[in-house]
Amino acid sequence: MGIRIRKVTLEDARALLEIYAYYVRETAITFEYEVPSLEEFRRRIEVTLEKYPYLAAEEEGRVLAYACAGTFKGRTAYDWSVETTIYVDKEARRKGIGGRLLAALEEALAGQGILNAYACIGVPRETEDEYLTFDSVRFHEKMGYRLAGTFHSCGCKFGRWYSMVWMEKMLGDHVTHLVPVIPFPDLKQEGEF
Repeated sequence: MGIRIRKVTLEDARALLEIYAYYVRETAITFEYEVPSLEEFRRRIEVTLEKYPYLAAEEEGRVLAYACAGTFKGRTAYDWSVETTIYVDKEARRKGIGGRLLAALEEALAGQGILNAYACIGVPRETEDEYLTFDSVRFHEKMGYRLAGTFHSCGCKFGRWYSMVWMEKMLGDHVTHLVPVIPFPDLKQEGEF
């Protein structure tokens, strides 16, 4: 059957939360300490889908990964920029699913008229440990992102200080005659989602 990329629905919240819970409890990939409630996670999905894509990769009916975009900054001048998020089930990593999913997210964003994609990534201060590696940085580099900046020792989790990097990818040409961003629900979709 293969991997299918599709738009997330509110019914997917439990499956997505199960993927995310591992990263909250066992890693410093997210700086969130507590796993959000199912209700809160549904709310996050609903808010995102009002304007931006929220996609899932599934195989044989099982969600293996999800990716979404959100507001980069709450000022009008930033309308053409987003922050991206991607999480892959811990058992489905290193199988190419994340690359396909992020590429689909970027395609949807470009279709909306988004020009800049940013990824906020937790990183070890010096050496990798059992909670955090440089894998996400390497993944984003492979996907065409480049380092934009570093916040040093800005997050503490599991009693350790971690840094954060911002990586960026340009999805379109920066012209002076800007077209308003198309909300994701209004986007004419021809692909899998």
